[in-house]
Amino acid sequence: MTENKQLAFLIEGCIKGEERSQMELYRQYYSYGMGICLRYARKRELAVEMLNDGFLKVFTKIEQYDAKHAFRPWLRRILVNAAIDHYRKYKRDQEEEAPAVRPAGTSYNEALDNLAFEDLLEIMQVLPPAYRMVFNLYVVEGHTHAEIAKQLNISIGTSKSNLAKARLKIKEQLSANKGFSSKTKKYG
Repeated sequence: MTENKQLAFLIEGCIKGEERSQMELYRQYYSYGMGICLRYARKRELAVEMLNDGFLKVFTKIEQYDAKHAFRPWLRRILVNAAIDHYRKYKRDQEEEAPAVRPAGTSYNEALDNLAFEDLLEIMQVLPPAYRMVFNLYVVEGHTHAEIAKQLNISIGTSKSNLAKARLKIKEQLSANKGFSSKTKKYG
């Protein structure tokens, strides 16, 4: 069975409320979804919560999916919205901690060259929630400041300020974190 036919079969099962189809769809897209949610969460447990909330929305709105379009972008939009909902829900409870500093080691440019995905996630996860949310929505998802302001119920100026502060903190983290974890990949 081709990938498209299998996906269509799973979606049809999900529309019918078949638990087996829901579990298989979740299993097949878990890693993809987790990669998205980890960028928005401070801890893995929160990312799992966002992912599960997102899949709950997928299963309750699956009949709205248009098979003429790719499934991943539809799923991505739902997961990003689940992350935004999570941010709004727990906004007051989240701490605005300063990022942890890693031990010194190599130059800034070398640090950028050696940055692995896991290292980037680690840096993103120590950003304050407001900075992390705006950074992801603007840089990764490609939203405008006006869109972000509307989604997060903040001003455009606050969105711009949070992005600038996020970039500054990431740059500071990269400058201070000259030694990267064992997960770091060496390129070249």
